Amino acid sequence: MPAPLNQYKVLTFDVVGTLIDFESGVLAAVRQLGGAKAAALSDDDIFGPYIRGRDAHYGRSSFAMKDVYLSLAKELGLPDDSATADAFQLSVLRWPAFADSVEALQRLRRRFRLVAMTNADRTAFSAYSATLGNPFHDSVTCDETGVAKPDPRFFAFNKGRQSAFGFQQHEILHVAQSQYHDIGVAREQGYQVCWIERRQGQKGFGATPDPKEVTTPDYHYATLAQLADAADAAF
Repeated sequence: MPAPLNQYKVLTFDVVGTLIDFESGVLAAVRQLGGAKAAALSDDDIFGPYIRGRDAHYGRSSFAMKDVYLSLAKELGLPDDSATADAFQLSVLRWPAFADSVEALQRLRRRFRLVAMTNADRTAFSAYSATLGNPFHDSVTCDETGVAKPDPRFFAFNKGRQSAFGFQQHEILHVAQSQYHDIGVAREQGYQVCWIERRQGQKGFGATPDPKEVTTPDYHYATLAQLADAADAAF
């Protein structure tokens, strides 16, 4: 059985996909920039080339996403000029928050130290943090770690960083949407985990790569608001 929520002192968060609705952002940008042909594509028609493009161009998100778009556009036969790619790159910094993210983070901040753990680079993370109301006490990006999730070194880096502030691993709960990037590897690295299943009720894993297996989390909610409700009740 997991510890009661009021026994944790730190919540570490995946940002893109858990707090920031990148799937909606990708779909909106591709359909806006790609014209009538893009508008006729299904979500999965877009997500597959997006994942393959991101795999091929896994650099810092504040500049690599234009190449992700160009890869996607070539595969789907969409406009692939530099101006369109630049417009997609800018759209990445404006991805929206999920409807419950800002309010739920405000409530959780009253109870816990909040730490972002994101594959976004520092520039992109600054934009997302502002969108979320700058709720974090601390943050770890790929700029600091030199690797990206699901590399276990990302999680080891954060464990060491939080221990420098006096927090032990059993006091940390990692909160994330991605089974592939976060839930499985965090559990392997000794973290207790909370799965925010943003795609609950939908088929597949959307714009996130499929995990080898689905890890059973310590806590499981469909929304961040549900986690905040549970934390309020525990306290």
